[in-house]
Amino acid sequence: MLSVRVCAVQSSLLRNLAVSGFLSKIATMSSSASSECVRELDGDLFAAPKDHSLAHCVASDLKMGAGIAVRFKQLFKGVDELRAQSVGVGGVAVLKDGGRFVYYLITKEGSYDKPTYGDLTRSLEAMRKHMLENGAKKLAIPRIGCGIDGLEWPKVKGILNTTFGTGDGFEVVVYNFVPKK
Repeated sequence: MLSVRVCAVQSSLLRNLAVSGFLSKIATMSSSASSECVRELDGDLFAAPKDHSLAHCVASDLKMGAGIAVRFKQLFKGVDELRAQSVGVGGVAVLKDGGRFVYYLITKEGSYDKPTYGDLTRSLEAMRKHMLENGAKKLAIPRIGCGIDGLEWPKVKGILNTTFGTGDGFEVVVYNFVPKK
């Protein structure tokens, strides 16, 4: 009974309020205990099944000049379409690729800035909302925010489980890059 109550409190408070350190600890404990939806595997993100939407982090300037963002820009193009959406930090810009979506999580203002966990969380929540509204339940991502952006993977994974481990049937597959030998 307590865990169900904690999950309900976690869901409404995490999405609507600035969470204090105490509630944040409760959210982390309940999400790791009952809402694990993130699965990791080694491989090429761009070889993910076509029924999985893709996502990565970008700056609001949408320059995408380094890291995995370069590959997204080469493969999916659409930079003008993304810019026309005028999405700010904490939002998500979206392209359609056949039957799936390609999400651009706007987690920082400029390319040389660093994201915060709060801005990443807001972008993930915006993406989750779009996914729910459009029937997208499968997502393939890199270790978002943890490459050039420097966020810590255990914290990001916890945010992912809190955001997507809500009983709505989301499947989140994280592709860990393995360099060729």
